[in-house]
Amino acid sequence: MLLDAPGRPLRLAEVADPEPMPGQLLVEVHACGVCRTDLHLVDGELEITDSPRILGHQIVGTVAGSDRRVGIPWLGWTCGECRFCRSGRENLCDRARFTGRDIDGGFAELTVADARFCFDLPAGSPDVQAAPLLCAGLIGHRALRLAGDPACLGLYGFGAAAHIVCQVAVAEGRRVFAFTRPGDSASQAFARQLGAEWAGDTEDSAPEPLDAAIIFAPAGELVPTALRLTAKGGTVVCAGIHMSDIPSFPYRDLWGERTLRSVANLTRADGEALLALAPTIPIRTHVSTYPLEGANDALDDLRAGRIEGAAVIDLERAVDDPKGIRSLGPP
Repeated sequence: MLLDAPGRPLRLAEVADPEPMPGQLLVEVHACGVCRTDLHLVDGELEITDSPRILGHQIVGTVAGSDRRVGIPWLGWTCGECRFCRSGRENLCDRARFTGRDIDGGFAELTVADARFCFDLPAGSPDVQAAPLLCAGLIGHRALRLAGDPACLGLYGFGAAAHIVCQVAVAEGRRVFAFTRPGDSASQAFARQLGAEWAGDTEDSAPEPLDAAIIFAPAGELVPTALRLTAKGGTVVCAGIHMSDIPSFPYRDLWGERTLRSVANLTRADGEALLALAPTIPIRTHVSTYPLEGANDALDDLRAGRIEGAAVIDLERAVDDPKGIRSLGPP
């Protein structure tokens, strides 16, 4: 499924099989998560370096000619030489290349990836359940770590990332308060099902002050809102790659040693940590699956807020299967 230019729907096309270069793996794609970053690329809110481009960066597949199962994340290549790479911050690499933006991704039957940036995936969770861990899970987990050690955690936007990090936070003994779009009672019920102590609208006040908040929704106006509900010494983490402008707010909302910070990309260490943690909880990803030809439907449903949990392109599904089959797994 090719993106020819921002603002256009993805186009089904038959292209030449990719040829792996030295150090790359040729991967047969089984499943690929659909991320809000894909939506930002389609809508022109993030720049595509070249087109046409194959999107998709939450890839689960097998190395061609083997039974080795791997996961391919957003971070696809780093230089290893800049000051960020040399200081253990490869997620900030000056020359980083990203899967599905600078490198063709997983909305296809085959892809190639730098072997150093592929994660070996153990047997167990089905491919469609594992796929959301590779971005939604990794970014959520990194955001949680950067939020400090909050006893009371607020999650703004309860989509793919939040439904995973909620499970991690609850397993760690944290109290989770979920904030959704006003009137989204279905997402609020879903949050409570996954262990949130309270769920309400983004316009509501939390039952008590938050020690930290993570904002997954790409809405800058939520930053002052979250700061006002965060206790002194707390942290507000903006976890999206794109967000609308943050409106001005009085200094008193930040004062009291509150911290406002962003999360950018991921490191391979983040991936290794989450993938080791996931089966111990165990994390259960709730997915709506689509055939490859249904990628535009998945993007439309994501844009409209019709996805509960995560959307995943399932390469094993026929195009005439019912759209958006939901499954919860594994127990």
